Amino acid sequence: MIEIDARKLECPKPVLLVKEEADKGTEAIRACVDNEVAAGNVTRFFESRGYEASREDRAEGIYITGKKSGGPAAALKSEPRTAILFTSDKIGAPSDGLGEVLMKAYLGTLSKSATPPSVIALMNEGVKMGLPEASTFDTLRELETMGTKILICGTCTKHFGITEAITIGTISNMFEISEAVFGTDKPIVLG
Repeated sequence: MIEIDARKLECPKPVLLVKEEADKGTEAIRACVDNEVAAGNVTRFFESRGYEASREDRAEGIYITGKKSGGPAAALKSEPRTAILFTSDKIGAPSDGLGEVLMKAYLGTLSKSATPPSVIALMNEGVKMGLPEASTFDTLRELETMGTKILICGTCTKHFGITEAITIGTISNMFEISEAVFGTDKPIVLG
């Protein structure tokens, strides 16, 4: 089993170190991380690559072990998939609330679409849309219940001091967001 000490590393470095070993075909990998966000990121990575993930909490860190299960990695849907990366909580330049109104209307339109996006990723100021007090929150929650995967940049939430306040989607990392957005048929970036 390969052991990786990924404590005190900035996102997405723990996932990238695990990916490096997984890409070599390593059957069993154990990563030690020092926070819940990193533990979740590593666990989701293992599962996406066909590993069975287990967790052990110790005084020195959180140990996530991935063992190749022999089963297939998560299958992709066959219908065309769209992903939207939002880098702001507004559309267009700030102008007396218009950008926020436009964003709320845009997300509302997406929630009524016959084919909502498969992924919505929030980065930079866009992570603020994941706060319960945001005008877009209820619509994002609705999209999530419809099956849209909501990924929220953990580095960004940490920067704004709002990680604990986010109650929607998944606190994620740059690697997972990049793979999810640019691995779709129609990636869209708004910001």
